[in-house]
Amino acid sequence: MNRTFTAELLQRAAAVQIAVFDVDGVMTDGRLHYAEDGTEYKSFHSRDGLGLKALMAHDIEVAVITARQSRLVGRRMTELGISQVLQGRDNKAEALAQLLAERGLEPEKAAYAGDDLVDWPAMRQCHLKCAPADASQWIRNHADFVSEHPGGRGAARDICELILAGHGKLVSWQDSFR
Repeated sequence: MNRTFTAELLQRAAAVQIAVFDVDGVMTDGRLHYAEDGTEYKSFHSRDGLGLKALMAHDIEVAVITARQSRLVGRRMTELGISQVLQGRDNKAEALAQLLAERGLEPEKAAYAGDDLVDWPAMRQCHLKCAPADASQWIRNHADFVSEHPGGRGAARDICELILAGHGKLVSWQDSFR
């Protein structure tokens, strides 16, 4: 079943040429798991990954900006074919500005998905601001789109589907699996 998006949301999504995602709280559930030996664990949802690949298959670039540094994030993004992975970037607004400048893109061509206040300086620059269902209340109140799913449990997929719908590609992408 396809969800219904407002005309304004679809118009915003249609302008997106690059979708930028935070990791912890958007692509994962935000919890940080450490074993006694210091090993870090993260869970990524496979359906989110399929949505991210769909964006790239339809010539919409995907990038990641995260304040933390994690080999697991690098590994997962490599598996997905996402080459723009900016880790250890506390100033996400600066990282986003750098990313857009390198591509010659204006913020009106960007979507940003974040879940907490640290994401807002980057989010507010973008034409399409997205958040998972369990993002901080303040972020949900200021986002253009709030997923019906929490971070790490389908939120990224919902955002990808919105962008695909804005580009008129959602139904054809879904039909390609039938």
